[in-house]
Amino acid sequence: MTTAQRPIGSGFDATSTTKDVLASADLTGKVAIVTGANSGLGLQTALALGSAGAHVVVLDRDTANARTVLAGVSAEYATMDLSDPSSIDTVAEEFVASGRAAHILVESAGIMAAPLGRDSRGNELQLSINYLGHFQLAARLWPALRAAEGARVVSLTSLGHRHSPVRFDDPNFEHREYDPWSGYGQSKTAMSLFAVELDRRGQAYGVRAFAAHPGSIVATGLKQYLTTEQLAAAGMVNPDGSPILDPTKQLKTPEQGAATPVWCATSPQLAGLGGVYCENCDIAEIVQPAAADTADLGDFNDLDGVLPYAVDAHEAERLWELSEKLTGVRFL
Repeated sequence: MTTAQRPIGSGFDATSTTKDVLASADLTGKVAIVTGANSGLGLQTALALGSAGAHVVVLDRDTANARTVLAGVSAEYATMDLSDPSSIDTVAEEFVASGRAAHILVESAGIMAAPLGRDSRGNELQLSINYLGHFQLAARLWPALRAAEGARVVSLTSLGHRHSPVRFDDPNFEHREYDPWSGYGQSKTAMSLFAVELDRRGQAYGVRAFAAHPGSIVATGLKQYLTTEQLAAAGMVNPDGSPILDPTKQLKTPEQGAATPVWCATSPQLAGLGGVYCENCDIAEIVQPAAADTADLGDFNDLDGVLPYAVDAHEAERLWELSEKLTGVRFL
């Protein structure tokens, strides 16, 4: 695992917002591509980067809300479905053909605890949307990322990586009983490992990669598969469904949640670093599994740090090979 996986004392914390981390940033002339930017964390990330001067490229299945919220910043929009390989290829090819560099790629789109589903290639849907689609997108955008001569790729991981490592013997639940949380956890471990291996392969070309855990933000589309009762039992909402906000337990506003991926995408404090899992606008510590990892979700929010398997270099290389096999895409 990377020796860089330890806090650097950024000066920010769980309460920091996107405005805090971008207080002195000028992103004029930069192009930032953000997936899942029609709502939630992706939208807040796009708004923050655009407000700091970047030209934002919004990629989402639905861009209507983003067009309204981002009306005051420089932005463009493309419809893309991460579970549809042809959709990814079309959008990426059009961007690369424009001749522009991609200075920032934030892979924010995702689903959580979804029922069993599969994409057109037979891949389990959470793995497909949360990870494999983003793997393919980064591969197709590679010429534009290289052209930036200093690009950053940020993949949204989660504390939920504690639910499961990548199960290399059966990643698509073909021979084991499907569990929504195991599927989610595997996909988020994959996003963390992707940052490790992409950074190793990409830094020779000036591309650095980071995995960002935003916190538990109820005000996003991720809650679509959970009931109010389930969220309340997890300590995330009140009985009436209103969100509980407590940054010390990773229960954040969207502006606080987007702060970590934005920090990863822009902070000069990370110059010369990469391949690390970040939370609360700093690099996280490596921790060992706790009893709460297998407990009810209500105990989950007290945890922080990253488990060793999510930043393991050998596991990251294995995942890369598996990803090329599952997507049919050769990358680097």
